[in-house]
Amino acid sequence: MYNPQISDEQRQLVDTARKFTADVIIPAAPEYDESETFPTEVFRQAWELGLMNVEIPEDYGGLGLGTVEGCLIAEELAYGCPAIATSMMCNHLGALPLIVGGSEEQKQRWLGRLVENFEFISYACSEPDAGSDVAGMKSRLVAKDGGGYVLNGQKRWITNAGQASSYTGFATIDPALKHKGITAFVVDRKVSGVSVGRKEKKLGQRASETCDVLFDDVELGPENIIGEPGRGFYVAMEVFDKSRPMIGASCAGLIRRCLDESRNYALERKTFGVPIAQHQAIQMILADMAISYAATRALYLQAAWEVDNDVKRTMTSSLAKCYGADAAVKAATDAVQVFGGYGYTREYPVEKLYRDAKLLQIYEGTSQVQRMVIARNLLRS
Repeated sequence: MYNPQISDEQRQLVDTARKFTADVIIPAAPEYDESETFPTEVFRQAWELGLMNVEIPEDYGGLGLGTVEGCLIAEELAYGCPAIATSMMCNHLGALPLIVGGSEEQKQRWLGRLVENFEFISYACSEPDAGSDVAGMKSRLVAKDGGGYVLNGQKRWITNAGQASSYTGFATIDPALKHKGITAFVVDRKVSGVSVGRKEKKLGQRASETCDVLFDDVELGPENIIGEPGRGFYVAMEVFDKSRPMIGASCAGLIRRCLDESRNYALERKTFGVPIAQHQAIQMILADMAISYAATRALYLQAAWEVDNDVKRTMTSSLAKCYGADAAVKAATDAVQVFGGYGYTREYPVEKLYRDAKLLQIYEGTSQVQRMVIARNLLRS
């Protein structure tokens, strides 16, 4: 039975992540955002501390933690910097196709690398004309005589792409088959024909690097194909079911940061002779943030529990991601409003939170796509 209370062991994980966030992430985040620099040393410290790749099974050298634990960590990291949290979570996202559909040999090889070495693996799904429309992708896998495939295509908006040592991705063996032609694969960055495009200049989450990944006549053997050819769409959907609760957790972390910053400022800033916290208009904003945080946390914890207990959770994961993202954008907008003119400057952290929040409504399925998923589940007979 679902229990929203966390255990003593889970509380210790939260405490570790919270201390790392306070000591390492929060002091460094503004500089990395301003310079748009990938914070490699921050990630290295997180990896050494055991805060990355936490859900890799013990059989492959990992901690074997559940989605609930991964989400609790993600909330703390996003409280400090949503961009840094995104890049750390995307290592898990990149590993998920292997965890979901990989062979024993693939898991030993590719997941083992992430545990033994400090390196990144990117999830290459989106394309210039196929973001949320996974079935519309144009990257092609053409079978070779004697076995194997030749991969060609372009992937867009790929987190950590310029830093990754390997990629999991998807391409079609036949566009006419639509979703039934999608096939999952894994490939090393050093393979001939794999290259990375320029780093995108982004509104927010600037410490998280985003690039294109290009595949030009890349030769893949059967050992690079994850699962059965033509079954990759189902791998991708299972991956999103498992990863979206973590986005909800990031939303919760950002909302809680907005609430804390706004509350502290409201108690200090005075207008008309009293702290603005005494004005009812400000109190309503703070109350709404508290409500949003509690609801988002409850949704992501339930969705994560359902993942860990193998409950069908497509709708719950979408609820957590959709509600959380919308609530995070509103909380960040309201935080800037509480700070007034100061909130619009880089002197205070809410300006960055405002820019960082928007991406939560876009990546891993937009808020509109989440509503489509929710509606389909509601209307399914």
